Amino acid sequence: MDAFFYSNPRVMYKKVFFFTLFAIIIIGCKQNSEKVTHKHTNALINETSPYLLQHAHNPVNWEAWHPDVLEKAQKEDKLLIISIGYAACHWCHVMEKECFEDESVGEVMNKNFINIKIDREERPDVDQIYMDAIQMISGQGGWPLNIVALPDGRPFWGATYVPKDNWIKSLDQLAELYRKDRARVVKYATDLANGLKAINLVENNSESELYSLDQLDRAVQNWSQYFDTFLGGHKRAPKFMMPNNWDFLLHYATAANKPDIMEFVDTTLTRMAYGGVYDHVGGGFSRYAVDTKWHVPHFEKMLYDNGQLTSLYAKAYAVTKNELYKNVAIETIAFVKEELLDSNGGFYSSLDADSIDENNILKEGAFYVWTADELSNLLGDDFEMFQTYFNINSYGHWEEENYVLIRDKNDEEIALEYGITVDALRKQIKKNLSLLKIEREKRPKPRLDDKILTSWNGLMLKGLIDAHRYLDENGYLQLALKNAQFIEREMIKADGSLFRNHKEGKSSINAFLDDYTTIIDAYLSLYEVTFDEKWLNLAKKLLDYSIKHFAEKESSMFFYTSDEDQSLIRRTIEVDDNVISSSNSMMAINLFKFHKLFPEGNYGATAKQMLKNVQKDFDQRAQGFSNWLHLAVFLNQNFYEIALIGDDYKNMGRKIASVYVPNSILTGSQQDGNIALLKNRSVPGKTLAYVCIEGTCKLPVSNTKEVLEQLQRP
Repeated sequence: MDAFFYSNPRVMYKKVFFFTLFAIIIIGCKQNSEKVTHKHTNALINETSPYLLQHAHNPVNWEAWHPDVLEKAQKEDKLLIISIGYAACHWCHVMEKECFEDESVGEVMNKNFINIKIDREERPDVDQIYMDAIQMISGQGGWPLNIVALPDGRPFWGATYVPKDNWIKSLDQLAELYRKDRARVVKYATDLANGLKAINLVENNSESELYSLDQLDRAVQNWSQYFDTFLGGHKRAPKFMMPNNWDFLLHYATAANKPDIMEFVDTTLTRMAYGGVYDHVGGGFSRYAVDTKWHVPHFEKMLYDNGQLTSLYAKAYAVTKNELYKNVAIETIAFVKEELLDSNGGFYSSLDADSIDENNILKEGAFYVWTADELSNLLGDDFEMFQTYFNINSYGHWEEENYVLIRDKNDEEIALEYGITVDALRKQIKKNLSLLKIEREKRPKPRLDDKILTSWNGLMLKGLIDAHRYLDENGYLQLALKNAQFIEREMIKADGSLFRNHKEGKSSINAFLDDYTTIIDAYLSLYEVTFDEKWLNLAKKLLDYSIKHFAEKESSMFFYTSDEDQSLIRRTIEVDDNVISSSNSMMAINLFKFHKLFPEGNYGATAKQMLKNVQKDFDQRAQGFSNWLHLAVFLNQNFYEIALIGDDYKNMGRKIASVYVPNSILTGSQQDGNIALLKNRSVPGKTLAYVCIEGTCKLPVSNTKEVLEQLQRP
């Protein structure tokens, strides 16, 4: 996500009561293609983050984020420059070239400031606070995120991308202001810090009733005014793929029998799969589209998007049996396996948006785009049909002579136009894309961010499990098990806590709440398809650790940071569902599901209270709470616990799991198991299924059809 395209709805809906100290004029930038020299080396050389290492030879005396650095700033009475970005961020690279590689800029920064460079993917806890700060200062935000703060870390100025001359001028003015009118700066920073605390408060709502289905219907109706029913997604540009939005609407459409909502989900998933945001040659999705038709992507490819979208397309295939959705899931996993899988079983973070073009210039999208002449020379007689299929015309044109492949018709329409069968068309297009892939491999590849992040691996693990579950592909389960074992081996500490990051055998940062919630969810899902209680027990240990070290007792919510880590300005409570669902919404759903398996705990009551605390915002901003809305449906409709006992329990479980039943949880054992649902149910010589609600079960049945009938599924 880049500087000009990010906004946090929660902050935008608050009254902006702070004003910027200086106006920053954002102007275009010119790519600087000069090679980086190693004349300078700073403290980032000791880090493992690829993003931080990119800045290790800047003339700026960068430091990594650490409490010692803040102590140093206070001792030297120097302001902080806190610059936040990530490896796949295009505008981060631009500002590095223009500013941070320039010796005159380095001289200004080193003279008056302590300079801290942060990888937002490693330190989302810090990024959250300063992103909220810049939203309050200017009403917008993004990356690179550049903050100037007091020596203790309280911010008072911020900007995203800033050209060199403006950057130097602003820093000189800020340093001068701090010298001449410190009281004014401190007052502003104090007020801003108080504001950052205030917007993050979540009150315990003990009065209102639980959000009802009627209220949910009205909330979705309000949301639907933003639906682009022709091109999918929301009526806006740029267009972001919001997996949790479409995942909830898929759930809601099936649970509430809403064919119009299902049609919108189908339109969205189809258009995304047809669009240039999907890599038709190599599989996988780019970050977002800069236009309304999903055509021209911001070309970075992130693990977290592809993990979530794998889950989504697998679920959508289970509901619709649309082969397009199945193929997208298969090809996305193939991309992740080919480009982002480490030999240890972990998954890397991303591929850069930029790569070297034919003129040896680092350019966004260079690896992915094609000219008509290239395609014609490569495909020969096949070019005409390929040209029609992927719109090598005005519809598919991007800039200069470059095209981004985009579909606008289904296979049946194209086959009819050329008088061939659909199978023949698909074989030819598959052959053509294989040729393109071979040719594309000759190009310089985008840079790889090879750090391994726990939460993003949790999302990809869940994607693999869902692909195995709904596509019935055992190879995905084996890949999922390899990743789950990597997380168990490398990311879980002896005390039961998690690491956030891993690279080349080294982990250094304590995990945040989203790391716990995604792994808990993935391990629980892995239990549902393997019935190996090891994964259930690991998930429960992580859940109980989270309750002990992250819970905010007064509101029943959870802090983003552990009580064992140092906090800055505030301990954030994350509730808005953005591109990745909020850590609190994921935690609430985990708690709800664990209540079904371990009803003796307080899991269920906590989940319900968490929902009540945030439901006041659902009416007008349902899209910002879409993951929470799953829980609203679960609590208003029957949620089934399914217990399978007997020799054939795994086979029966596989068949039931392949049906999309989001309001259920699966347990199974050959004989009486350890959890309450599996005790005292075994009957020798029989495999029985018990469909239960809150532990009260219907009469046992012995085949999948009868189970689905009890679940009221066709």
